[in-house]
Amino acid sequence: MNGAKWLALTGALAAALLLVGAVRRRVLGSAAGRRFLRHPAATPGVFVLAFFALLALAAPVVAPYDPAWMPGVVELQNRPPSALHPLGTDPYSRDVWSRLVYGARISLGIGALATLVAVTLGAAVGAFAGYCRRWVDAALMRLVDVGLALPRIFVLLMVVALWEHVPLTVLVLLIGLTGWFGTSRLVRAEVLSVREREFVAAARALGAEPARVIFRHVLPNAAAPIIVSAALGIGNVMLLEAGLSFLGLGVPSPAPSWGNMIADGWPKMAVAWWASTFPGLAISLVVMALNAVGDALRDALDPRKETA
Repeated sequence: MNGAKWLALTGALAAALLLVGAVRRRVLGSAAGRRFLRHPAATPGVFVLAFFALLALAAPVVAPYDPAWMPGVVELQNRPPSALHPLGTDPYSRDVWSRLVYGARISLGIGALATLVAVTLGAAVGAFAGYCRRWVDAALMRLVDVGLALPRIFVLLMVVALWEHVPLTVLVLLIGLTGWFGTSRLVRAEVLSVREREFVAAARALGAEPARVIFRHVLPNAAAPIIVSAALGIGNVMLLEAGLSFLGLGVPSPAPSWGNMIADGWPKMAVAWWASTFPGLAISLVVMALNAVGDALRDALDPRKETA
C-alpha cells in the first residue's frame, strides 16, 4: 500500500475523530444529549461507526487494489500481512484489506437499508394498530404474532434457497420484510399512550384525517422506540446477512461482504488466519458499537429520566 493510501486512511481516522467531536458539542446542549454521553461506550461507539462509514464511502481512495483482482492464484495465495498487503491475501490471492473496505459498503448498506424497510413498515403497522384499536388492532397484532412465532432464519433460508443467486435488492427486501414485527409492537404500545393526550384529541376535534393525525402528531411523539429499534436492528441485520453469506445464500462471491469473506477464509484458518479473522473483527466491532449507541439512545430518550 503506497503513501497516498496511508494518507487517505489517516484522513479517515482524523475525520472520524472530528465527527465525534462535532457530535459531542452538538448534543451537550440538551439534557438528553448529556445522558447519551454519560453512557461509557457511547463516544467510542460513535467513533467506530463513523470510521467504518467513512471507510465505506472512501473505499476507492483507501483500498490499494480492486477487491476482485486475483493477481496470482497460486503464488500469492494466503500471503501473511506485509507492506504490499496490510492484512494479507486470501486463498484466492485477493487483498484482504481491499475486500474489507469494499465489503463495508455492502455489509453496512444491507444493514442500514433492510433496517429502514423493517422500521418503516413496523412503525406504520404499529401506529395504525394502536391508533385505530378494535378490530384493526386485533387483526394486525395477530399477524404480528404469526410473524414472531416463525423462526426468521428458517423463513429466510427457505425463501433464499429458491434462487440460485439472490440480487442484493431482493436480499435487502427479504431481510427487511421479515424483521418488522418487534418494532410494530413497540410502536403500538407507545401510540396507545400518545393517542390519549390532549393535542391528539384537539387535532381530531378540528377534523383532521386519521392518517394526518398519525403521521403529524402521533408518530413524532412516539419516535424514541423507533430510533432505538433502528440502532439495534442494524447490528442484528448485519449478523443475519453475514450468516446467510457464510452459508453461500447471501451476497455471492466475488462481491465482497464480511460474511462471505469469512466463508472464503475459514477452511484455511490453520495457515491463513487473517483471511477470516479481520472481517470477523470488523463485524464484532461494528455490532458492539451499534449496541452501545442503541443502549445510550435508550437512556437518553427515556422519559423517566427527563429530570436527570
